[in-house]
Amino acid sequence: MKLWLTCFFSVLCATAFSQEKEVTGIVFNKDTKTRVAKVNVQNITSRKTVYNTFKGEFTITANPGDLLVFSKPDMYTDTLKVTGYAAMAVYMRPKAIPLQEVTIRDSFLTPEKRLANTQRDYSKIYGSINNADLLKIGPGGVGFGPDALYNAFSKSGRNAEKLRNIIDAEYRQSIIDYRFNKAFVQGITHLQEPRLTDFMQKYRPGYYLVLSLGDYEFINYIKTNLKRYLRHPEAYELAPLPQIKWDTDTK
Repeated sequence: MKLWLTCFFSVLCATAFSQEKEVTGIVFNKDTKTRVAKVNVQNITSRKTVYNTFKGEFTITANPGDLLVFSKPDMYTDTLKVTGYAAMAVYMRPKAIPLQEVTIRDSFLTPEKRLANTQRDYSKIYGSINNADLLKIGPGGVGFGPDALYNAFSKSGRNAEKLRNIIDAEYRQSIIDYRFNKAFVQGITHLQEPRLTDFMQKYRPGYYLVLSLGDYEFINYIKTNLKRYLRHPEAYELAPLPQIKWDTDTK
């Protein structure tokens, strides 16, 4: 009797284990049709969890009827039911607005190209300041470069430095304008004029913020400020200029 029970449970366990097979598949971006990596795949029936590979491929133990949940912070969660052991194609929808590839033409130059053109146009003034080192290393040791000293203390050198500071400041503003532009901001906020211009003036990001944030973080930055703007659209309003009455009467 004991031998029969042992055989029975052995066959039962073997059958159960034989039913556990692996389901494979690939996760795609629903909009761009590109593969998506770092997706969490959870079998909520068996509580098993895996992450897919950098190629978007995943392998997880599952049986027909199990529910698989696919999740990633910047994507909408998707749930699929296992119907068989054929390879699965999973399409996840991104939360952020996908950035379209833009072809830069001569009429719309990147800030880097505009800066290069400006440096070329002002090479006589900008280049002398940019390329002159204050310290020079020679056979006799370290000394001050005469060109650098002239640029630092002469009137023309100081004027050239001021011009370079102006060009650098304009370059930083163009970096902000290039990323924080009306078409991009309107696509996220859906604001119309004149509110669009008002919002962009009040919540214009700084140069270092624009450089440090990725696309997803930058879109969240705009959405967060949009909520503040819609709650208090009058915030950051400038005080009206005082009315000045001119006395035209002459005595």
